[in-house]
Amino acid sequence: MKNRKTLLILLSIFCSSIVALQAAKAPNIIYILADDLGYGDIQALNPEHGKIPTPHIDQLAADGMIFSDAHTSSSVCTPSRYSILTGRYNWRSTLQAGVTWGFDAALIKEDRLTVAGFLREQGYTTACIGKWHIGMDIPSKNGKPTVGRVPKEVNVDWTGAIKNGPVDVGFDYYWGLSASLDMAPYAYIENRHFIKGEALSKMTGRVLSAPGFSKEAALGDICDKTVEFISEQSGDKPFFIYVPLTSPHTPILPTEAWRGKSGLNSVFADFVMQTDAEVGKIIDAVDAAGFGENTIIIFTADNGVSGASKQGDLKKQGHLSSAQYRGMKKSIYEGGHRVPFIVRWPAGIEAGSRSDETICLTDLMATCADLLTVELPDTAGEDSVSFFPVFSGEPIQSTRKGIVHHSYQGEFAYRSGKWKLLLTKVDSKKNSTDQLYNLEEDPSEKRNLHATHPEVVQRLLAELKSDVERGRSTAGPNLKNDVAEVKLWKNGKAIW
Repeated sequence: MKNRKTLLILLSIFCSSIVALQAAKAPNIIYILADDLGYGDIQALNPEHGKIPTPHIDQLAADGMIFSDAHTSSSVCTPSRYSILTGRYNWRSTLQAGVTWGFDAALIKEDRLTVAGFLREQGYTTACIGKWHIGMDIPSKNGKPTVGRVPKEVNVDWTGAIKNGPVDVGFDYYWGLSASLDMAPYAYIENRHFIKGEALSKMTGRVLSAPGFSKEAALGDICDKTVEFISEQSGDKPFFIYVPLTSPHTPILPTEAWRGKSGLNSVFADFVMQTDAEVGKIIDAVDAAGFGENTIIIFTADNGVSGASKQGDLKKQGHLSSAQYRGMKKSIYEGGHRVPFIVRWPAGIEAGSRSDETICLTDLMATCADLLTVELPDTAGEDSVSFFPVFSGEPIQSTRKGIVHHSYQGEFAYRSGKWKLLLTKVDSKKNSTDQLYNLEEDPSEKRNLHATHPEVVQRLLAELKSDVERGRSTAGPNLKNDVAEVKLWKNGKAIW
């Protein structure tokens, strides 16, 4: 009996050692998410009509792999972020359109496995540094929630513990903002508390901003904190850092040092250049710490460029933020959800490579699982497919037939191969039809083929309905969406 116990103890130690050894060899992962950045805002992706210098991100592309056909699940902030972290389409949640505000409750449920939670289970140290914007339960003084983009009444307990935020859904560490810099509160949070909570609690009136808080400094603060976190890692454990930036989202506020740098008479272009430089700092920190060879750096965006970028002025100077694609942020057209997606991993990806495989930002979770040869539970990553094989030049293997797109207004589109079906009218007239485009021949979505290819329309519509009704788009048991009914058709004209 004693020998048996000894054997079991030794076996347990051996197994733990194997897990630790595997974790030590696992690559670090840094996921940098720009905010409102168009596919064409990166010069390496848009050599003809990209006039904003982006040397650091261009170098990342030269050192790694460009994905030319990568898409967000939604063309707007909150839902896109939800899908990245959960591997699940945003419209399966209770948020069917629009975004959350800075004081809004958590959108990710406590029992939902996230990419961070999964990686932590595999021995990773996990951190989120930057803009959260998926809701968190901010404590109230009187039980009455603070609501709205710019709330009229603030009932926040500034020194209380925040619940159901990043550290409750898989992150070991969090530092950042609850939402965008154009919605309150304007105050940094570390883990479960506002950093200047005591000072905030002593302020009178309608308090929305922490003492000394600077919107202009936020981008640099986030990247400096990320660099600091990287420098603190010993290399004994792999780490995952999710870095959702605040730029170049509104307010478009490049620091004084970057104003006029682009030469395009555009503060947006200047802000993109500053964003590129800050991303460069993170890349340099990885290399300086000796982590470069076995660190996967992913750079992408949460949706396309916003109207605040003043595209008309940039177009006159030859710059097209959406490249050849129609639409921008909020839109169901390509410019709303086709985004830059660049991956560098010297140990596993050939420099200067490119993939035209169609991927979705929901695919991070399955890719991480495939990378670590671990199976996901049936209840996680329902809409996530691994693109890990692409790193070595192999095709994606999946039963998923297509990708679902979603707009700010809650409009649906479905992409399968070269075909894209939009369940929205060309205009608001009663006799107007839905839209069908052949993206191989018409990437700018100008020629509606809905009337001439009814068989394609019916096939794509059937596949979309199946994905909605099954509660998943991948293989596995049927699951429930968080709402009783997901409405596929919305009224009105598509946003351009």
